[in-house]
Amino acid sequence: MAFPYMEAVVCFMILMYFFETYLDLRQHAVLKLPTLPKTLEGVISQEKFEKSRAYSLDKSHFHFVHEFVTIFMDSAILFFGILPWFWKKSGNFLPLVGLNTENEILHTLAFLAGVMIWSQITDLPFSLYSTFVIEARHGFNKQTIWLFFRDLIKGMCLAIVLGPPIVSAIIVIVQKGGPYLAIYLWAFMFVLSLVMMTLYPVLIAPLFNKFTPLPEGELRLKIEQLASSLNFPLKKLFVVDGSTRSSHSNAYMYGFYKNKRIVLYDTLIQQCKNDEEIVAVIAHELGHWKLNHTMYSFIAVQILTFLQFGGYTLVRNSTDLFRSFGFDVQPVLIGLIIFQHTVIPIQHLVSFALNLVSRSFEFQADAFAKKLGYGAALRSGLVKLQEENLSAMNTDPWYSAYHYSHPPLVERLAAIDEPDKKED
Repeated sequence: MAFPYMEAVVCFMILMYFFETYLDLRQHAVLKLPTLPKTLEGVISQEKFEKSRAYSLDKSHFHFVHEFVTIFMDSAILFFGILPWFWKKSGNFLPLVGLNTENEILHTLAFLAGVMIWSQITDLPFSLYSTFVIEARHGFNKQTIWLFFRDLIKGMCLAIVLGPPIVSAIIVIVQKGGPYLAIYLWAFMFVLSLVMMTLYPVLIAPLFNKFTPLPEGELRLKIEQLASSLNFPLKKLFVVDGSTRSSHSNAYMYGFYKNKRIVLYDTLIQQCKNDEEIVAVIAHELGHWKLNHTMYSFIAVQILTFLQFGGYTLVRNSTDLFRSFGFDVQPVLIGLIIFQHTVIPIQHLVSFALNLVSRSFEFQADAFAKKLGYGAALRSGLVKLQEENLSAMNTDPWYSAYHYSHPPLVERLAAIDEPDKKED
């Protein structure tokens, strides 16, 4: 008797839903606490705490509903054989438009078109509610309904332009890869990631946001001097109009080798009136570069990608696996989807491990900025960002350990303060 792969996958998905809901309930209970953590007393104003608490509870309530609907639909799609049914229906559509139903690439693209439409329809109510109710209620949403749908249409157009050639290439590689399939797939995805990392900030990101050079002035001079002191090959320094969509703030850097760029959200500049706080945040980001965190993360992703493709090559011809999910054929894309479902337990473990590493990197980057003399400014900058973004002040340790890639503010402040206490 064949192993019931599909039933096992659905059972694990539901078990993980209950486990993660338990963590969500723990976090929800902590969010309801009426007092700040002792570390933040006198640091965060009571007014900001109350606003943060209300915002976090609103998002938590929404999360419970969204996750329930998601697990219900995902489980039903697998358990009731909707996936193979939709694959057949997408094949039946091809002759209606004069295309060959035996062409796996065309069949796959028709299937993906239907999936994209379905996902947009089912996710749209949640996106609208999150943006125009929750975010708007707490003063974060800045975009109009027209801008929301314009971004949505642009994203779909990009998927239509970029998706077919990428999917077609993957199918051809799998069909002709032979014993070196895992290597070919990894090499293709490696090159694709480099191309996308190059093209996205130059061609794609400007479709959604406006990037302008940071004006000449004290802030620009301080950032350039910091980059120069660390031998960071800064070529361009931009401000992005994040305020057109949200008042949340951020900063990031990107680029290859000696062509690095730093991007500041205009909201970050508005919220951190003190230039030293912004420079401290940049010092933290440069710490990730100087300590090779970005390179380590990239290497880890490549290793995991190769291992995934290696696992896929072992099971892609398993007739029992496909039949368990209701398929009497073995399309390349469906094989990848089924494989992703079967390795969900491993993915959860890997995600947890990566979060542990990421939190360690954050502490190291904070310590790096501290050594450069930005400890006090970084501390006040982190507090300011926590306040302005209304981030959760109270966090459950189990929840944060499982979900957070960044340590909670309380832990980061304690780590920043600890060296001072030792020196005293």
